[in-house]
Amino acid sequence: MAHDPAEPASFSGASDAESPLPWLGTLIPGILLCGLIAAAALLMRQMSGLAALSPMIVSIALGALLHNALGTPVAAKPGVVFSLRWILRFAIVLLGFQLTAQQVLDVGATGLAIIVVSLIACFLVTKPLGAALGVDAKLTELIAAGTSICGASAVIATNTITKAPEEDCAYAVACVTLCGMVAMVLYPLLPAALHLTPRDYGLWTGASVHEVAQVVAASYQAGREAGDYATITKLTRVIMLAPMMMALGALATRRATEGEGQGRAPLPYFALGFIAAIAANSTVDIAPSLKDLIVAGTTFLLALSLAAMGLSTDLRKLAPKGARPLVLGALSSLFIAVLSLLLVKLCV
Repeated sequence: MAHDPAEPASFSGASDAESPLPWLGTLIPGILLCGLIAAAALLMRQMSGLAALSPMIVSIALGALLHNALGTPVAAKPGVVFSLRWILRFAIVLLGFQLTAQQVLDVGATGLAIIVVSLIACFLVTKPLGAALGVDAKLTELIAAGTSICGASAVIATNTITKAPEEDCAYAVACVTLCGMVAMVLYPLLPAALHLTPRDYGLWTGASVHEVAQVVAASYQAGREAGDYATITKLTRVIMLAPMMMALGALATRRATEGEGQGRAPLPYFALGFIAAIAANSTVDIAPSLKDLIVAGTTFLLALSLAAMGLSTDLRKLAPKGARPLVLGALSSLFIAVLSLLLVKLCV
């Protein structure tokens, strides 16, 4: 095994004479390694009995532990890079099959407005707040996306555009996950004190807590009505990932063309695949067994991609960043919690 976290991976390997697809064989070791880590993460969640224990978070932790303790094998690096770039994008497209346009209608105009206003305000406030705290702009953007939209999935999707170092992406995932877990524990203690009806509590939880699993864990403690509405609200918020990615991609292109002559930044065209998957799921009657398979496959592929991120993360590079990104994540989480609560109180 070789330990060189800074060394870029390449898809080059076998010669053209050895295979009509010389790069394919170079990908297999890394993909298999990431897949084994993802499978271990899923097994750990199943054995723990904790539904809120995200296999994505376990995957990135296991991958980072392996990479920093033993080093990522040189032979695995091309497959790790492939997993992080292309399997990740495919998994995000598949995520669209868990969402429907009907969910947006079920939330209602007022609920949708609360989601959109909270999301945009949180993102816009987090950016200058990060600058004030001295947090790197790209890391700030990842924390803003994870807090305002859907946690780890939003962080890794946004980084396909932001192009932050893998260490920043891992730190952002850790920040939003930790803050979401705190919210998951504290929110169920508050409905009575805040005089929230089950529906109001569900809307607040879905509009402000980060991960879907965290929303489910926090909301159903207040009853089925609260849990059902929170889940619909949260899934509607996840749909906002597509327009957010397209907007960030357009801004990245604008900065690239107006900046130092770097040319066009690539737009996240896989976001169109995400939207197409939502449209297909909204209009085509997909067999429940196939849908269950897609959901399970999406979870596994996302965990596999996060394992690749862990295998690309040098923990030594996180130390200089200190606790400021975590403080930013906490303040951003507090902002969206307070703002969405105020909107629920004033508008519902």
